[in-house]
This record gives sequence, structure tokens and C-alpha cells, in this order.
Amino acid sequence: MLIQTLKILFHRDLEKLKQEIESYRNENIIWLTEKSISNSAGNLCLHLIGNLNTYICAEFGKTGYIRNRTLEFSQKNIPRTELMKKIDEAIIAVDKALDNVKEDQLNEEYPTLVFAEKTSTEYFLVHLATHLSYHLGQINYHRRLMDA
Repeated sequence: MLIQTLKILFHRDLEKLKQEIESYRNENIIWLTEKSISNSAGNLCLHLIGNLNTYICAEFGKTGYIRNRTLEFSQKNIPRTELMKKIDEAIIAVDKALDNVKEDQLNEEYPTLVFAEKTSTEYFLVHLATHLSYHLGQINYHRRLMDA
């Protein structure tokens, strides 16, 4: 039951991420930072895609994805069309990978130590959903403040 709920939430929020990126009137603003805004919407988008590809797709989908977290925050000026393609690919990959998670795995320890302490797979997957939502909100505010 939780897996199906997570699939719905990840799909919903990744679609919303696409909508936010598409909503920038000026594509260059996607990569803009200013004053106390240290991460651009583009970099947050890359970060979210890298995060989900690492902790869901590579772990449960066995995609072989290798993360370069530094690039998520240093790459700039990737065309909007390429960001949209990456989001679309993540939607499909996350959905397929979550199909591999069995309900009884949720109470087991997440296979990789990510935080200071071990967590259950259930806890970590819920964390990933809230992490996506958190940065999605930042992107929304970035767009409304910077692309006004």
C-alpha cells in the first residue's frame, strides 16, 4: 500500500517539477542566483533527479546510475528541453524501480547508510518524497521571485 502511495506522490511531484520549469518565462532565469538565493532552480532540478536516480533507481531498479553530486550544483545553462527530458526519464525510472520494492522490504534496513544512523527502507523512501517536496517549494519561490 505504501509503495503505491509513494509512486503516486513521486509521479505527482515530478510532474509538478516539470510544470515549474516550464513556467519560467525567461529560460535564463532558471539558472540565476542572487543575494541569499544560493541554488538556482536548474541546479535544484538536477539535484532532485540525481537524488532519486541514486537512492531509488540505482538501488531498487539496478540502473547502474553513478551520481556526481558536485555537478548537480555546478552545471549551468542546460537547456530547458534537456531538463524536461531528464525529469521525464526520472518519472519512468522511479516508477519502474518502486515496482521492485516489496512491502516486506519496507521494514528492513535501507541497503545504504546515508545518514549518521541506519534507517528502514520505509523511512528513507518517505524522506525522499519529502525531500522532493521541499525543493519543489524552493523552485516555486525561486520562479515567482526571480522571473516576476
